[in-house]
Amino acid sequence: MTHGNAGDALAAARPAGVIVTDPPRAGTEHVDALGAYGVATVHEAMGRTGCLGPGLRPAQQDVRIAGTAVTALCRPGDNLMIHAAVEQCAEGDILVVTTTSPSTDGMFGELFATALHHRGVRGLVIDAGVRDTAELRAMGFPVWSAAVCAQGTVKATAGSVNVPVVVGGQCIRPGDVILADDDGVMCVPRESAATAVEAVKARTAKEEATRTAFAEGQLGLDRYGLWETLDRLGVRYQPYAERAAHARGGTAS
Repeated sequence: MTHGNAGDALAAARPAGVIVTDPPRAGTEHVDALGAYGVATVHEAMGRTGCLGPGLRPAQQDVRIAGTAVTALCRPGDNLMIHAAVEQCAEGDILVVTTTSPSTDGMFGELFATALHHRGVRGLVIDAGVRDTAELRAMGFPVWSAAVCAQGTVKATAGSVNVPVVVGGQCIRPGDVILADDDGVMCVPRESAATAVEAVKARTAKEEATRTAFAEGQLGLDRYGLWETLDRLGVRYQPYAERAAHARGGTAS
């Protein structure tokens, strides 16, 4: 076998990447409606589903975004497929990046953000590292990442764009709704976006009624019927003097 044929055989044996074009996206009206609410509220309204966990933290504060996912699956330390994903991004999208195995390298920075900002992309969620964080804050490009690291990357290995990826135990498909704020990041499946809007409206109305009740002095024990729960669990009330005396091995006077 010639060297050329051996090279061809090795290339054929490598897993091929794919760039999927024009995936379905959740409706803009539903995305923007969900974007009016916090991640915690939507998460609760959706039956406590969709949260990507505590590992993704914002590079900025007091920012809330919502958009449709464009996904990029990269090799650790290689941001080639982020470049490919930029070309697939459109106005209203959020770029979601993960790697085939854990990585903290700074795969994204100011130059990528400049290109995405030009295309109307609303932010980045990356289960890896970012850098140029001061510049990202200054230009107002929101980022949630698993790490901040100056370590650079290469552009040498194939990956995929707009394929399902897993971040924080959640499957994210292209076109799903991504919500992010100071509390973290969550995903709403694109086909559930309209249902989520109605669920969040109901949840918000319920929270407003509870907020009013608490402001007027009602206890959560009363509002949520928790007296019965405490009793069922065997929780009892004990005067301090009685407990202190018991700790001393005596009785209260």
